[in-house]
Amino acid sequence: MRSTTNISAYRLPQWLVTSVHHCAKSCARSLLITAAVVGLAGCDSLPTSGPSTKVILSQGSTVPAGLQLIDVTPQIARQLSSQKLSQGFATAFGGTGATPGDVLVGVGDTVEVNIWEAPPATLFGVADTAARGASSIGASRNTTLPEQTIGTSGQLNIPFVGFVRANGRSTSQIEADIAQRLKGKANQPQVLVRMLRNNSALVTVVGEVVNNSRLPLTARSEKLLDAIAAAGGSRQPLHKTTVQITRGTTTVAMSLDTVIRNAQHNITLQAGDIVTALYQPLSFTALGATGKNDEVNFEAQGISLAQALGRLGGLQDARADAQGIFVFRLEKPNALAWPNSPAATTPEGLVPVIYRVDLKDPASFFVAQSFMLENKDLLYVSNAPAAELQKFANLIYTIAIPAITTVNTLR
Repeated sequence: MRSTTNISAYRLPQWLVTSVHHCAKSCARSLLITAAVVGLAGCDSLPTSGPSTKVILSQGSTVPAGLQLIDVTPQIARQLSSQKLSQGFATAFGGTGATPGDVLVGVGDTVEVNIWEAPPATLFGVADTAARGASSIGASRNTTLPEQTIGTSGQLNIPFVGFVRANGRSTSQIEADIAQRLKGKANQPQVLVRMLRNNSALVTVVGEVVNNSRLPLTARSEKLLDAIAAAGGSRQPLHKTTVQITRGTTTVAMSLDTVIRNAQHNITLQAGDIVTALYQPLSFTALGATGKNDEVNFEAQGISLAQALGRLGGLQDARADAQGIFVFRLEKPNALAWPNSPAATTPEGLVPVIYRVDLKDPASFFVAQSFMLENKDLLYVSNAPAAELQKFANLIYTIAIPAITTVNTLR
């Protein structure tokens, strides 16, 4: 019967143990040195949420054709704010509204034409009074023509005159045209054109209002707030509602709260205008060393950089570089005097700009309160150099501990 051998009863020679011990220590030391050299030589290869402050600042000065990198100052914040205010309804549409009393006739409208002729009536005679629906007022003759709906030709058909252009003209202009063409045919003709049904001069009100509707424009020339009130008002809080006006190919949006507080933006509406009430349609994206990486909606009147950071939970103390607060934005070409010229532009003609705020400077907190974020901005907070060092230290720790454990085991 074969006997078993107890291997644990045997001891390795002391010289072999010593050799293995020295070898393990040497390997661990070499591993640490190698890791340190590789790590220090290539810290950029460590995991990160985005570029460092140093990389972004260097890019701003080296990219050909001018990627715009701007340190935000109180002057820059004021300049951007004043430009945004100048892009409201008053600037875009203020000078093009109709004047009170001007109601333009359009295709689909129904009108009534009345013609008076002084005695003796030479064109609209007494013999034809019953047939024409004429009535006697004093010694004059009044003839009311059958109501007419403006067709695609945009014209009215008037007896003894012919076709008269009506589309796009006010009732007073049509009256003057008919009266002028009746001269020499009727005795001192007087003409009154009355709008019976307005089917063309309409404003469409949709979105976050109580009743989506079409508002007929009248001679009192309805304004923006009139249209919103006629639709039942906004269903959302005023400071969270954006009003958008589309006229032809131009679309401009403003906060409803701003329109109410600034009467100049309560503009006169025109036929065909589309008024849209939107609830919090604006947003920015937050990335990097913030308390939360997310797409954040904000109110129509805007949100400052300070408010945005507050909603995100501030900066991460263990990661954030307070000198590296960046806002990436596509600006209009005339937003500022760009430091790099000529400016690089997108296919839409917008300028890529990086705004930087250094929160290590106490004065920058005032700047952060006045610098307003815009729709589709990207807010990025870079990692501090110490955070990268911490990552490297953690990497060395994960490599060194197994080696040290091995050495201690072999002792």
